[in-house]
Amino acid sequence: MLELLIGLLGAGTPYLLATLGEVYAERSGVMNLGLEGIISLGAFTGFAVFYQTGSIPLAMLLSGVVGLLLSLVHAVVSISFRANQIVSGIALSMLGLGLSGFFGRSYVGLKAPPTPFHGLDPIMIFALVLSFVLWVVMFRTRVGLMVRATGENPSAADAQGIDVYKVRYACVAFGGFLGGMAGAYLSTIYTPMWIEGLSAGRGWICIALVILASWNPLRAIIASYIFGGIEILQFRLQVLNLGVRPEFYLMLPYLSAMAVLLVFSRETMRKKWAFPAALAQPYSREEA
Repeated sequence: MLELLIGLLGAGTPYLLATLGEVYAERSGVMNLGLEGIISLGAFTGFAVFYQTGSIPLAMLLSGVVGLLLSLVHAVVSISFRANQIVSGIALSMLGLGLSGFFGRSYVGLKAPPTPFHGLDPIMIFALVLSFVLWVVMFRTRVGLMVRATGENPSAADAQGIDVYKVRYACVAFGGFLGGMAGAYLSTIYTPMWIEGLSAGRGWICIALVILASWNPLRAIIASYIFGGIEILQFRLQVLNLGVRPEFYLMLPYLSAMAVLLVFSRETMRKKWAFPAALAQPYSREEA
């Protein structure tokens, strides 16, 4: 039972880290569909740093920085130049996947150093603690009020003296940092290896998890571990050999994500689940 619980925490941790970051980005009004590319580039960076130095903390930190820098590309395009956030995010995802594939060629097949963590690792605990901290910041501090205000009504927030641009930049950068860390966790602890496509669609799933969590850091814990459980379940079902093609089991996380998006795309659910009113809408002080 303990082994199963630790496996669930391990599978859910990359989802949780990336989802927490995206919650803050979307709460500020910016949707970052480049999360898949950020996770992928973070996974490559994490493995490369871990392979060269043997230091997981350094790998996590540098991967976070790389994710932050990549997310700033999206921030500049979508916030400063007010381009379509959907198009910008998809382009960013392609950029991250391309960069990780290009630079990661020489690392494919290399054996990672021995992982110092066995069982419950510090990153699992960090992700859980961070969820509670981010919930407190979001709903119990002025900083959280500023973030929510920019995502609900940026014109009113601007009128109250809140710098909408700075808040959105900070939230997108923070989301990129956690997305990069999520990738590093994948390639250094969860599956200590590097292959192209290691992110395996987790970035897209995290977009659905933000909705399932109703943009709430605490609910992100439940949503992330549900999908972590689905990920573990697909492998357990394959072992049972129930006569179902393995491709079906591999589809389970993505089918679940699609179901979430279909259910919560309804207008009634958008209102009930605290959908940020200004999400994906560019803001211009001159036009406000």
